[in-house]
Amino acid sequence: MTTIIAIQKDDGVQFGADSQVTANNKMYSHDKMTKIAQRGQFIIAGAGEVAACDIAQHIWEPPIPTANDKKDLYHFMIAKVIPSLKLSFKDNDYKLDGDSDGETKFAFLIAIAGHVFEIADDFSVVIDKSGFYSIGSGSSFALGALAAGATPALALKIAAENDAYTSAPFAWKSQKK
Repeated sequence: MTTIIAIQKDDGVQFGADSQVTANNKMYSHDKMTKIAQRGQFIIAGAGEVAACDIAQHIWEPPIPTANDKKDLYHFMIAKVIPSLKLSFKDNDYKLDGDSDGETKFAFLIAIAGHVFEIADDFSVVIDKSGFYSIGSGSSFALGALAAGATPALALKIAAENDAYTSAPFAWKSQKK
């Protein structure tokens, strides 16, 4: 699948991701297939089904937060961003229902105004006081490394060494508050 991390800091958020794309039992690599995309004021990092990531990162038009929305970004994500993302999936014929055999269909790390939120395939929105986020097949390796004090670069390297679906080179993107 992949490994994507985000580290929430006092002044913003830093993202890191591997570059390997695996689909149809094949590995793909191309500069245009990035796992971290800028969409207006949002940074969107996606793991899982390529179709879901393509919609979220290249087709979806995220809502623009008002000054009032910026006072409670968690509420904004739940009340405005998630309904907008669901509608984009529906408008682009992405099947949200169905049997996933218990496997995660997709996961996103989305940042707005320097704050990161983790979005699961049931559209739950979570934040964590640790400030460490990780999605994808190598996420547990990267998250464990971050929790043990590793730098973001070392955390992705550890994930790549232990997860067959994660490999360098790594891409980085940050957003200030």
